[in-house]
Amino acid sequence: MDDVARAAGVSRQGLYLLFSNKEELFRRALDHSLSSQLSAALAVLSENRNGLEERLIGACDEWSGRFVGAFGADAADLMCAGTSLAGETMRKYEARFEQALADALAASPMGTVCGTVGVCAAEVARVLHATARGLKQTCGSREDFRKSIAVAVRMFCAASSQQSKKRQA
Repeated sequence: MDDVARAAGVSRQGLYLLFSNKEELFRRALDHSLSSQLSAALAVLSENRNGLEERLIGACDEWSGRFVGAFGADAADLMCAGTSLAGETMRKYEARFEQALADALAASPMGTVCGTVGVCAAEVARVLHATARGLKQTCGSREDFRKSIAVAVRMFCAASSQQSKKRQA
């Protein structure tokens, strides 16, 4: 708390006037960060001038890729330790992100294709999000993350496009 107070330019006592304890400070910082990530992902998804593939890649990058390679090894330890504090907040934002992906998929021609192969847009969104989470843990840089998530999105879009063409023939 001393380090945080110093970085914020307030006394430790002043910090405790704003936050009752470290856990509250952590939760509020996490909420702020997740809100920012979600807003950026939603902005990318709403850019209608871009195709679905580009919007999905960009949204996953804003949600999961933005911090890849930016922190040291201690960041992973901090997130693991903070999971019990962050659980409900994380679940809330992750659900909102997945719903935004599902809405974008459902509103596109891919939504129809999903139905023809027996999956719904929400299931595809969940799998795409899980893929992004896994890549976040294994990629060494944001560039690597973007390249890898692009592979997953392109494979899905290509397979969906092929399915759509078969249906039309």
